[in-house]
Amino acid sequence: MTNKTIDINEFIIRKYVESLRSENIDIREQIDIGYSYDGKIVILNEIRPVWNDPKKKEQFGFAKIRYYKSRNKWSLFWMRASGKWEIYEPFPESSHLEKIIEIIKEDKYSCFFG
Repeated sequence: MTNKTIDINEFIIRKYVESLRSENIDIREQIDIGYSYDGKIVILNEIRPVWNDPKKKEQFGFAKIRYYKSRNKWSLFWMRASGKWEIYEPFPESSHLEKIIEIIKEDKYSCFFG
């Protein structure tokens, strides 16, 4: 029997990403959502086929969430057209990951889903 520790933050992230993904496999082949998480940085990605080689996939980050242990806070960033991450304003940091996800869902300024 292996002892697996459940990371509640990753559970929250995975649940949110799954809510964004289409149930239709054909649509997922054209556009899908994924994430990476290393314990302190989450990057939410849009996954699409490469335009000139549909067998290959590209990932485009659209939201970055970073945890600052020293402050016990999460911060939210969005990807500018320049390819650089910028802090999402006006938005204070939050000690609750769920609050950050709610801000992404709301997308009040169309920074994440256009």
